[in-house]
Amino acid sequence: MTNNYLESAIKQFEYYKMLGEKTFEQLTDEQLFWQYNQESNSIATIVKHLWGNMLSRWTDFLTTDGEKEWRKRDAEFDNDIADKAELLSKWNEGWDCLFNALNPLTEDDLSKEIFIRNQGHSIIEAINRQLAHYPYHIGQIVFIGKMVCNDNWASLSIPKGNSKEYNADKFSKPKHKQHFTDEYLNENE
Repeated sequence: MTNNYLESAIKQFEYYKMLGEKTFEQLTDEQLFWQYNQESNSIATIVKHLWGNMLSRWTDFLTTDGEKEWRKRDAEFDNDIADKAELLSKWNEGWDCLFNALNPLTEDDLSKEIFIRNQGHSIIEAINRQLAHYPYHIGQIVFIGKMVCNDNWASLSIPKGNSKEYNADKFSKPKHKQHFTDEYLNENE
């Protein structure tokens, strides 16, 4: 069961990473930096925060506190990413750090305790904590993307008004185990 948990958690992280990327593909550089108002975050700022969190949480995941001394969390909310290339670089660096920490984990690792801000967590608790945190922010990214694209937004799931046809197609096929594909994206957004 624990190996299934790790596999499932990694698939969920991959899915939310993909949602962010499918949003970025639809946006101009200008749209990535758009803010609704001074108190709201742009997509670029959200990416910078995710990047900082991922590097802090997943660097030396099993051996050091997840809130690193070198992290500058408040600076993550300064909108100072220069362009889309830098945004994508930070996005990929954060996700690479996460997957490099998760992929080698074994069943034996799940019984270990790690710390975040000096608070003990089981490995499963630590993973679940981030499985709640990252989709929260990626949902914000998608929502902002939908707002700025307006009528030009390409749905990341079943487009409005197509549920009946989509479900009819799904129920016309035999039951099967879901694998991580673009179809998975459509069914889980």
